[in-house]
Amino acid sequence: MIYLDNNATTPVAAEVLDSMLPFFGDKYFNPSSMYEVAGFVRDAIESSRGLISEMLGITNANELIFTSCATESVNAAIFGAIAANPLKRHIITTVVEHPAVLEVCKSLVRDGFEVSFIGVNDRGELDVGEFVRALRSDTLLVTVMHANNETGVVFPIERLARVVKETDASILFLCDATQSMTKLPIRVDGNFRDVDMIAFSGHKFHAPKGIGGLYIRRGVRCRSFLIGGHQEFGRRGGTENVAFIVGMAKAIEVAAATHGEDVVRMEYLRDKLESGILELVPYVVINGAGAERMPNTLNVAVHCIEGEGILYQLSDREICASSGSACTSGSLEPSHVLTAMKIPFTAIHGSVRFSLSRYTTESEIDFVLQEFPIIVTKLRHLSPYWDQVNNKPRKDVKI
Repeated sequence: MIYLDNNATTPVAAEVLDSMLPFFGDKYFNPSSMYEVAGFVRDAIESSRGLISEMLGITNANELIFTSCATESVNAAIFGAIAANPLKRHIITTVVEHPAVLEVCKSLVRDGFEVSFIGVNDRGELDVGEFVRALRSDTLLVTVMHANNETGVVFPIERLARVVKETDASILFLCDATQSMTKLPIRVDGNFRDVDMIAFSGHKFHAPKGIGGLYIRRGVRCRSFLIGGHQEFGRRGGTENVAFIVGMAKAIEVAAATHGEDVVRMEYLRDKLESGILELVPYVVINGAGAERMPNTLNVAVHCIEGEGILYQLSDREICASSGSACTSGSLEPSHVLTAMKIPFTAIHGSVRFSLSRYTTESEIDFVLQEFPIIVTKLRHLSPYWDQVNNKPRKDVKI
């Protein structure tokens, strides 16, 4: 099997699994228990918190809390900020956010909040001018993703956060760093110094599903979202998922050790796949081409055929890819991200996302380049939009 859907989830790294196993065995104790043997478990949590904090430049360990996933982190940050700052009713986000953010913001509109949804250009880049004009005196929160999960396009978080703070230091800035964590630089004492909250999820970087994190800068007013016990400094009640916390910390440690070489290799393989498809398949465009993109992500729009058909054909050849966010999989509607980018009708339904990991090999990319043109040719022969004789779109099809 060739797995190229790493923006949806990643396989658990062997080192990560090894680090977790003791906490499913004889280190099973509740970390809140008072007896001595439980202290080892508590220490494992705090050691993990310290390791992740060091990697992100967090100086106060209590600024990092563990959650179940990025969706919980985003919900905790947004609803916690609203509860702690009830007099402000305006939020700014983008039209291309992950559903974890977008659906929350749509829900808030129904509840009477004002939300400014900032658009993107045809490369998927944020309209910074529109963003700046949207800032108001009653703006409570700005929530912008670091990198888009479908196209890989990177947003200028450092610049946006700086503009927000120069406009009004009381406006909170939340960044969904789910896709960029371990792939792009994130330092709260550096490029993210003006970011107040950061959400991420372990299963995007070879930790297990079911564990995430939320950074909340000291002094930020954000009410507890999950109320129960004293865990996570009183910010998130419930017994900690110790094995998964340890696993996520190990995954970040492993990623940091080989970050430079991993990024270079993923980008090389991504570029090889991209250039190969452009060379071998006519009437194809790269969604996000010309924009800064994550090193592992390639979104290909194939004119005149359905992406669903491409995915089935790839699956028959044991190649795993996707049409976009796993959280919107199964919807018959075109991607909201590609719609916002105004991708032509003949291509928007034929878009396929390949997302690589540090485990992706060159031989796997070579196999995809061998099979992908065959798949496209086969499906175009079945397409009513394709001129079979001249091997191009029909004259009445606008692309």
